[in-house]
Amino acid sequence: MADIHIDDFYKDTARILLQLYNAFPRKASVFVEDIAGPDQPDEFGLHSKRHMACFGAMLWLAEEGFIRYVDTIRQEAVDQAILTQQSFVRLSSLSRDPQLIAWASPPPDAPEAVKSNYLSHINLIREALRDGGSERITQTLHRILFPVDSPTTHIAT
Repeated sequence: MADIHIDDFYKDTARILLQLYNAFPRKASVFVEDIAGPDQPDEFGLHSKRHMACFGAMLWLAEEGFIRYVDTIRQEAVDQAILTQQSFVRLSSLSRDPQLIAWASPPPDAPEAVKSNYLSHINLIREALRDGGSERITQTLHRILFPVDSPTTHIAT
């Protein structure tokens, strides 16, 4: 059984990070509707599970140190959000992951400086979103957010 909620999490996370990267260094409001699409609250005013999952992804990114924000706008948005230094550096850096490098598709006749830009993590996220495949988005974000050499990926025995 596919974990569609996890695929949605990675897609939402990619869009949130891309939106904040494109606004950097300005602070910006990130609205759930812009990331996950329109939502129709039920007769009690409660949002859908999909909407709340996207809002939860925003809060998770902040709790894990990828973004900061000043406040929430109800459960509609995070206000005055910005990438943290750690997140900006990671998104701007060039990938050393062989799988991500294999997915990069610079123009064959491009100068080396342009080709290397295609290996930046933010560009790999752009390409994954443009490609649209859930598996590629999931794998790209997982490899960027949780690199193999990260201390959080090692399990003590």
